[in-house]
Amino acid sequence: MGENPVVSALSRRARGGGSDPLLTWYRPESGARTELSVRTVANWVDKTANLLEELGAEGAVAGPVSAAHPGHWMSLVWPLAAWQRGLAYVAGAPDATCEVVVTGPEDPRAHAGLTTLACSLHPLGLGLRGPVDGVLDFSTEALAQPDAHAAVAVPASALAWSGDGSARSHGDTGLVAPQAGRVLVRPSTAWETLASALLGPVLGGGSAVVVEGPVEPDALARIVAAERTTGAVA
Repeated sequence: MGENPVVSALSRRARGGGSDPLLTWYRPESGARTELSVRTVANWVDKTANLLEELGAEGAVAGPVSAAHPGHWMSLVWPLAAWQRGLAYVAGAPDATCEVVVTGPEDPRAHAGLTTLACSLHPLGLGLRGPVDGVLDFSTEALAQPDAHAAVAVPASALAWSGDGSARSHGDTGLVAPQAGRVLVRPSTAWETLASALLGPVLGGGSAVVVEGPVEPDALARIVAAERTTGAVA
């Protein structure tokens, strides 16, 4: 039994270099850019884990938001929060193990028998524009939570991730290749994006620049130059 290795690594980095950039998110078609430090990402993870605890979640967390928006920083925070609570994260529609469902803003409908939260996907983490019956606004609920959360011990063999046709244990999440530099990430599948944009940088002391959505080659080249990325992940 022990903490999820990625959760442990994020906690160590937040204590030792919390002001360093960890995740920079772009949406060129809207002109949006958000930069999150190590400490900011860790704080969102802590608050979200506390929210899961308040909700009494003991089963898995389903994240349709990760399948629909694998590169958005809100989507990337959710798996780590589930792992910090010792839970599994299902990157897609809920299965029989799930108690909580996390959607995007496009279809924030309540799922019968399950606690449903909707992410606004606002660049700065603002809440939904209006209430939806039976659906909790992730930003509003999470920001009301305490800033600290102690990770729950979990067996390394316990399921941590299901999605993209694969399953990974909590121990497996620590086997992602560490990324020490500043890497450019163009979102692909939910797992590959999570591994490249967050897990690898957390484990290796690096950072990621995620460019989501359509972008012209010249605009992408300008982002690469401005952010001084040292590598690229398709």
